[in-house]
Amino acid sequence: MENGELSPRTFGEYRSACERTLKFFGRDRIVEDVIPEDFGGLRQQIAETRGPVALTNEIVRIRSIFKFAYDNGLIEKPIRFGTAFSPPSKKIRRAARQLRQQQHGLRMFEADDIHQIIEAADVHLRAMTFLGINCAFGNTDCGELPLSAIDFDSGWVVFPRPKTATERRIPLWDETITALRESLAKRPTPKEPDAESSFFVTKYGRRWIRPNQKLDGCIDNVTRQFAKLLVSLELKRRGVNFYALRHTFETIAGDARDQIVVDSVMGHVRDDMASVYRERISDERLIEVTNYVRDWLFSAKMETDITT
Repeated sequence: MENGELSPRTFGEYRSACERTLKFFGRDRIVEDVIPEDFGGLRQQIAETRGPVALTNEIVRIRSIFKFAYDNGLIEKPIRFGTAFSPPSKKIRRAARQLRQQQHGLRMFEADDIHQIIEAADVHLRAMTFLGINCAFGNTDCGELPLSAIDFDSGWVVFPRPKTATERRIPLWDETITALRESLAKRPTPKEPDAESSFFVTKYGRRWIRPNQKLDGCIDNVTRQFAKLLVSLELKRRGVNFYALRHTFETIAGDARDQIVVDSVMGHVRDDMASVYRERISDERLIEVTNYVRDWLFSAKMETDITT
């Protein structure tokens, strides 16, 4: 995490998995005495408070703890987890997602929702919202965005996705550039060394997302402030948060029928030969797809204004 190879959020998730495992088995439990039936009990306990997707992630993390121990010679033989400690099937995860959509709706925003958010947000959160829908930026993207990544003269942002280190070069809308300029004009003075290069700085002079071992690995002010805004606008529902802007971009941009460009903006990695051989994507294609999302967003606003 200190070298930037692991995000504070991911580190916190692994740490929580370690704490859960220690609490369930006990610190003094001999590893060799743990049998598949024990892991079955651990899975049952996790399933009481986690859905299929979260349960899958937690099982993978806990398995990695024991794999790390074996790979590094901390235990003499691999652990047998048993079939009871297997992740839920893809069918179960799909069914859970369908049920969540039925109960809480799609994990995305409609154009009118985004306009409400833009109008009600402060200058910094407004800029992040534009980055979310224009560039498919998530929380970490905004939290780690360096000043050097924005080229106001050309109107492009060049910033590898922190999670995958995948290169991203994305054209910025005029509205996004304006919002970023306004945010930069009111940027608080950084008070910590690691915040000096950050585009977004809190009023306390710190990065919006920063490590904190006492709070699941990190403090995420993007999530906190955006959630407060959604609540005030009565737009908050389960599964809908700042990250839902990425879901919205993927959904709307997909209708432009250029998935290669959509993947590029999203920072998704596809391990196929076409991706290996593809050296670049033309500016025209990138502009066309991002403008498709812009047209969707602002055409809805125009129709609403005309009706009003």
